Formats: sequence, C-alpha cells, structure tokens
Amino acid sequence: MTRAEERELASRLVSEIRRMAAEYGRPLRFMEVCGTHTVSIFRAGIRPMLPEGVSLVSGPGCPVCVTPDDYVDRAIAYAGRDDVILTTFGDMLKVPGSSSSLSEAKAAGADIRIVYSPMDSIAVAQANPEKKVVFLAVGFETTAPTAAATVLAAKQAGLRNLCMLSAHKLVPPALRALLRDPDVQVDGFLLPGHVSVVTGSEVFSFVAKEYRVPGVVTGFSAIQILRAICRLMQMKCEGEARIANEYESVVTAEGSPVALRTLGEVYEPADAAWRGIGVIPESGLRMREAYASYDIERAVPIDVPEGIPAAKKGCRCGEVLRGIIEPPSCPLFGKACVPTHAVGPCMVSVEGVCAAWHKYGQGRFSYGG
Repeated sequence: MTRAEERELASRLVSEIRRMAAEYGRPLRFMEVCGTHTVSIFRAGIRPMLPEGVSLVSGPGCPVCVTPDDYVDRAIAYAGRDDVILTTFGDMLKVPGSSSSLSEAKAAGADIRIVYSPMDSIAVAQANPEKKVVFLAVGFETTAPTAAATVLAAKQAGLRNLCMLSAHKLVPPALRALLRDPDVQVDGFLLPGHVSVVTGSEVFSFVAKEYRVPGVVTGFSAIQILRAICRLMQMKCEGEARIANEYESVVTAEGSPVALRTLGEVYEPADAAWRGIGVIPESGLRMREAYASYDIERAVPIDVPEGIPAAKKGCRCGEVLRGIIEPPSCPLFGKACVPTHAVGPCMVSVEGVCAAWHKYGQGRFSYGG
C-alpha cells in the first residue's frame, strides 16, 4: 500500500468512526494496554484525529512502568555485592528506585552489564564462574518465555551461577483488576498484539463474557490501530461485547504452544504488586520449586529498606497507569520530572505514557473525560 493509499484509508476509517460516534450519542473511552501501542498512537497523532466524545487512555501496558520501586531497590542491593554481576536490558538502567537507580549504582562501581537477550547472560555466567550472574527478568508474557528458556538452557549446560530476579507480569489479571476498579471507566480495550502472540486471543474472553466490555487485538501501525478503534465502535453501536482479532497474521486464539509450554515448565502464577494498582492475585510469575536455585531471592535472600522519599511523593504515575489522569495533571510532569531526570517510571521508559506525551506534543492531545 502506498503512502497516498494509507492516507486515504486512514481518512475513510476516521470518517466511519465519526459517523458511528454521532450515532452512538455518548462519550466513549477506549484503553490501550500495550506500551508499544501508546507510542504508536502518539507518534501517528491518532488522538487528535478522533471525534469529540471518542478518547483513548493509556493503561498499565509498560512493564518497566508497573514495576514497583522495591524491585529496583533489590536489584541495586544485589548489584552492590562483590560476588554479583547484574545483567539487564538497557531500559532498566535509569528507572528510579526509592532513592537511586541502576545507572547510579553502575557509576559507583557495580558490575552491571547491558544484554540484548536473557540468553546473553549464559555467556557471562560461563566466563565468570566465581560470580553469581543475575538477570533482571522484567516484562509481560512477551518476554517471559525467553527468560524461562534461558533457565532451561542454563540447567542443561550445568550452570549453577546464573539466577533471575523475576518481576514478570501477566496482562489478563491486570485487566480484571481495572474492570473492578470503580475509578477506571473504560468502554473497550485495544488489546496487546505482542502479548497475544504468546497467550492467544481467547485468554481475554472473560473481558467480554463477564464484564460486557469489547476488546480488539491489533497490530501497531496507524491503520491497524484505526481499524481496531473502528471495530470497537461497531461493537458498541451494535450492543455487542466480544473479543475480535485484527492481527490474525500473527495471533491465533490459542497462542504459541511452545512458548506457553516453556513458560509453564519454569514458572507458575503468583500474586504480584503493580505500581498504582497494588497487589493483584496471580498476576505475576514465580519459579517453580524445581527451579528455585535459579531464583536469586531464594538462593541469596536480601532485605531492602521500605519507604518513599519526599521527592517522589508528588508522583502520580499510579493514576496515569490506570487512565484516571492525564500526565500533565501530575504536578511533577515537565518540571521536576522530565526524560533526562525522571522521577517516575512513566517518564523514564520509552514506552511510558508520560515520556510519549512529553516527546510528541503534550497539549495537542486530549484523553477526554
């Protein structure tokens, strides 16, 4: 499809959304629950394309953003040990903990290494047999199977010095928590394409069956997102609530059997804390007992102090992550909290809605409501 054809199709989709919005007659709020969707929506300028009364809000779709301070604090505490090498994706380095960050710990001498896959940690462990190599396993269902596969590969290789500090999160329980929250008013969901490749679309069926809220699994181009919004509008106008799949080229109802089998071999569901939401039952992943030796928190327990420093008490990332407020409603946004000096994770992560809002034009967009 040429650029001119894309523009023409986008114009037709927006016109159809406007027609249905007028037909429906009351405001609608749709939530995207994927950080990549958030960035794509801002980059393409989709929000200002939509008619008055149809608004998009960003949910807890950034794994770095929903990771609590105490996880970063534990990572920093492990990094401070002489017998530990920390491996991590680069986006974790500047995420603020209670009082510091991994970037500051690295500058102070901690051995923290950026990797591009959990599997890269195996080579680090093999080259440093006298050290504990700890990979920061943060992410949703998209990345968790790779962490599980790394554990299986380490076991097969006989490695005893590779561990995970796990903070994996599961999307479906988070959606259930949002739907039960009286402060979160959502009329439909743009469901995460990458996650759905692993989980399948059927895992979200409860959203429609139990809560009568429609959802659409979609890809990440402007056209795909507009098609998904159009599909949500159609379902609202027709009084339907079901889960539609607009990403059939890569997403099936059942998901990836291999990825799910690998994940289930190593991990089991566990209660987990989400920034801004609290503890959600069985929304995280914990290593099964058979792999407990690869869980650094069980292999080498460590305590970290609790408490929120005064400098972070104005941060409203939690409300932003639930779609309750816009980023500029946070008193720190654009002032004490900017990408180069982030107070909250929604600003530091490239998938964070505060960072996207700050980069692509704050006041040009409106969530409505």
